[in-house]
Amino acid sequence: MNTQIKVIQPGGIFDSRNGKPIQEEIKKLIESGIKTFLMDFQSVHFMDSSGFGILLLIVKTIHEKKARLALCSINEQIRMILEMSGTSKIFEVFPDQVSFIEIVTQKHEQDMSNKEGGFKIRV
Repeated sequence: MNTQIKVIQPGGIFDSRNGKPIQEEIKKLIESGIKTFLMDFQSVHFMDSSGFGILLLIVKTIHEKKARLALCSINEQIRMILEMSGTSKIFEVFPDQVSFIEIVTQKHEQDMSNKEGGFKIRV
């Protein structure tokens, strides 16, 4: 299991101008073998509809490539966009980076112990 995580930290306004380079970078990183991404929105104070569109395109790419994307530190405005658009269920959202890293680390340790023990527990 590849537990390498790429943390992406957009800042300011998340729109198509700022989001498109992130989308392209994620595509390159997936091709290089990274499969787990965390977008930390702590420094984003506003996301417009074009930024939301880019975020949806990123999710599409991630799912097509069998990778994982999580969001963290989203503000109330971004949370409302996800809820009002009905897309909050397609995003894993964590309070902060530490919470996400803990979950990924625990899952990796559980997977490793299951391999060693010869059985797999499904949660």
